[in-house]
Parts: sequence; structure tokens; C-alpha cells
Amino acid sequence: MESFPISGTYTDLYELTMGEAYFLEGRKDDAACFDYFFRKVPNAGGYVLFAGLQDLLEVLETLHFTDTDIAFLRKLHFRPAYIDFLRGFQFRGSVYSVMEGEVIFPNCPILRVEGTLFETQLVETLLLNLLNFESLIATKASRMRHVAGKRLLSDFGLRRAHGPGGVLAARAAIVGGFDSTSNVYAAGLYDIEAVGTMAHSYIESYDSELEAFRAFARSRPDHCIFLTDTYSTLLSGLPNAITVAKELEKQGRRAAGIRLDSGDLAWLSKNARTLLDREGLSYMKIVASNQLDEYVIRSLLEQGAPIDVFGVGTRLVTGQPDASLDGVYKLSMAAGRPRLKLSESIQKVTLPGIKQVWRVMNQNGQFFGADAIGLSGEEYPDRIYDPFEIGKSLEIGQYSLTPLLQPVMEHGKRLSQPPALHEIAAYAAGRLALLPEEYKRFENPHTYKTGISKKLMEMRNHLRNQHKTGKNESPDIGGYSK
Repeated sequence: MESFPISGTYTDLYELTMGEAYFLEGRKDDAACFDYFFRKVPNAGGYVLFAGLQDLLEVLETLHFTDTDIAFLRKLHFRPAYIDFLRGFQFRGSVYSVMEGEVIFPNCPILRVEGTLFETQLVETLLLNLLNFESLIATKASRMRHVAGKRLLSDFGLRRAHGPGGVLAARAAIVGGFDSTSNVYAAGLYDIEAVGTMAHSYIESYDSELEAFRAFARSRPDHCIFLTDTYSTLLSGLPNAITVAKELEKQGRRAAGIRLDSGDLAWLSKNARTLLDREGLSYMKIVASNQLDEYVIRSLLEQGAPIDVFGVGTRLVTGQPDASLDGVYKLSMAAGRPRLKLSESIQKVTLPGIKQVWRVMNQNGQFFGADAIGLSGEEYPDRIYDPFEIGKSLEIGQYSLTPLLQPVMEHGKRLSQPPALHEIAAYAAGRLALLPEEYKRFENPHTYKTGISKKLMEMRNHLRNQHKTGKNESPDIGGYSK
């Protein structure tokens, strides 16, 4: 991954200390499987948009420990034999995943990693770091796209982002439906359209606003967007922008637009549109920025604000208000036996075994409102059971089911060329179009259901009872282990 040269030390220390214990106990090569999933939808929303898969796969293909890493690890008092093992490490596992851009819901396995116990454990931290963040930002972006309609959306967030995370945020925003970014590095890395206007400091550096606008027009006559609120939007900025736009017309050029960055954006944009149209400048676009999010955009459009482009920064790239996706990575199989984590809260009891997820589609070709989770290799379930409430079930035999988890990496190598970012974004838009509106609304969205097959339910119940009684018996998993 060119943007972040991630090495084997891009992890939490306990991944490496557990790895040493596996190594010393002769268990590092035991077969294992981990599931990635999340429990709560951020923003009190109804869905999450999955992003970050291709970045993760790129990292896994080249994951290793450099000479610098090895020198540092020696200072952490690891055994010399273990250090020698790390020196030759390369990820050789397999990954099964939903497609990047898929609409996903709580408690469903989104991705699973199969391989040796050591390698599947080691990649936990970096996997969570990439997928949780990009999925959070893509989801936030998709909510803005939902209310913005066909208006342009641009990421302006690098300066407010959490360090280099601004680069991944720019990519995730495109997955969620944004059109461009001000982040030049991300634009070059991911082939995103780069856009920008001017800063207040540029205008302040000249003796007059009109002089600043004229200088900028001489520099970029075909890409002029004038920032109008340095002194007074309606009394100064807009009249000066109109003056320079008229001068460009005499040269056979056209100014691109104006930008509003403070004040009452609805009121200012209406007045600006009226004045621009009156002067025959209807082709000039109105760009709005300043603490925008999906709620502000919705409010502006409900007020009839004639804004053509929304530049969104802080509240996009920091994922406000939740700031994180609570994705987790849990062991489901080790040494040929299904595993689960118990908890006093049934909501935190994990699902054992190697699994498949099916998206249930209704007769109209839309998402039905429920995903089915079963054991990999079993037939499509015709009934699913609530994983948390005993006795609740749902008949789904009359609907069509589509398996979501597909192999994307084997033996440490991707199985296909990564799709272009615009292809991922188009897929995401197509999948969101199949999600009924009641799951997209911001206030009290419907809850998408998750159900488990009878075989999976029986396996989980067996293991729970086994741990309660202390009997260490392997359940009959019907050939569904690998």
C-alpha cells in the first residue's frame, strides 16, 4: 500500500506476545479462522457501508518484518528463535469477504480470515484499523449522498483529519458517493478528481479583494471559484466576483463559481443565485462549506438553498458523532474445532465454526430485511432463528438467497485484480438502491434482522452447554469445518 508502508509491527504488542506463546508451544501452524463483524450501527443509522477491503488485501500481500522491525523487536525481549521466525514471516492465509461497497448489518460476519493460528492472530489489529475506519467514513458519506441527490459532494477534510487517516478518509468518501477531494495526495494515489478554491489568507494578502480575484483569474482563468466571505459576501465578495467574471467573459473565458464559507448559507445562496442570474452568470456554480454534515445539507435543501456543490470536512473525516465503528475480530475455529466466546450478555456470545452469510431478497428484488447466517457448506436455510431471543424464528424458504462471503485471497495472494475505485463506488450505489427507504432514514430507521440457521444454533448451544458442564467434547459439525 503506497500510502502507508505497513510492516508486521503495525499491530498491538499482545498479538506478538501471543504469537510467541503459540511458537514456543508448537501451535503456530494450527489451522484457525477468525470472523470480522460489528455490533452497533453508527450515527443511530440503519446500515453500514463496507469499505477498506482492497487496502487490507494490498497490505496482506506484502506484510513482513523489516530489518528495522527485527532490530526493534530484539529490544522487547522476545526469544531469539522466535525473532528468527518473524524475520521470514509472510502472510499466506486466505480471506473470504463480502464485496467492498456492500451494505452490511450488525452481527453478520463480513469477512473471515483462514490460515495458521499465528498469522490469523497477527493481522487482527491492522484489519480492524483499516476496515473499521474506512467503513465508518464510507457510511457517513453515503448518508450525505442520500440527501444531496445529484449535487456534487467534495471531501475538504484533510486538515481536520486524524493524521494520515485523512488519506483513507478521502478514499472511503468516494466509496460512499462523494465526487472529489481537496486532498492532492489521495487524489493521485486513488485516481480521484482533485478540486480546490482559495483561502481567505490569499485574499487578505492583497490590498483589495478585487485585486486578489483578478490575480487569481489571471492564474487560473478556466477554474476560478471565488471565495466571497472574507469581508462581506453580499456587499463585497459577490460584487467583486461578478466584476471579474464579466472581465473573463470578454476574454472568452468563464468563471466556475463562488464559494460560501460562513454565515446563513441558505439565505446567502439564494441571494447569490439571484444576483448571478441577473448578471447573466447562471453558469456559475455555488459551492458551500463550513461544518456541513447530512443534517445540515438536508436542512439547506429543505429551505430551497440553490447550492450546487457541498464541501464537507470535519464531520465527514472524523465520522461524527460516533467517531468509530465497533468492529471486532473473533476466533471461530482453531485446531479443527469450532470455538466461541461466552459472555453473561447473550449479545456478546460469538458464533462458532466456519460460516456463510446469505442476503435474503424479496419478490421485488430488494433486500428483504434479514440476513441469514449458517455453516459454510450447508444448504440454503429455509428458516432462521433469532440469535438472541429464544423461540423467535422466521420462514425465508419462499425468498431468494444470495451468498455474500466469497474467496478474495488464497495463500496470501489476491484472486483477481482490484477493481477501480469508481467501480466500487458504483457497486455501493447499486446496493444502496436495493435497500428500502425505511432503513436509510435518519430518525428511527428500521432494524435489519439477522438470523442463524438451525445447524449453527445447535452448534452454538452445544458449545455453550459444554463449557457450562466442563465437558470437552467436539460437537458434530457435519463436515462443515475446514
